[in-house]
Amino acid sequence: MPIIKSAKKRVKVTRKAAARNSKTKRSLRTVVKAFHATLDSADKKKVSSALSKAQSELDKAGKKNIMHKNKIARKKRQLAKVAKAASTAAVSKAKKTTAKKPVAKKKPATKKTASKK
Repeated sequence: MPIIKSAKKRVKVTRKAAARNSKTKRSLRTVVKAFHATLDSADKKKVSSALSKAQSELDKAGKKNIMHKNKIARKKRQLAKVAKAASTAAVSKAKKTTAKKPVAKKKPATKKTASKK
């Protein structure tokens, strides 16, 4: 336990900050987990709203200097990439049921070179 008055105050301030930071980190983790849970559903609106909530929580964490700005940008980019892949997978599943069989392409005719006389 610290003896000096300023050190005592520093302990109190650090505890408060640690509590605030852990609360923000916990809310961030729950929102990201909720986003990953919505990826299984094929509903685009749910996925996009969960993505925006997750990105908003990441921005809050960056504003409070809990995470580095580059890490936040990387996480946001990763979430957007996963969301895009999930939406294209849902679209491709829908297209597979109604898609026609692919037509075989003809080979292009090769040009014959002129013979020399």
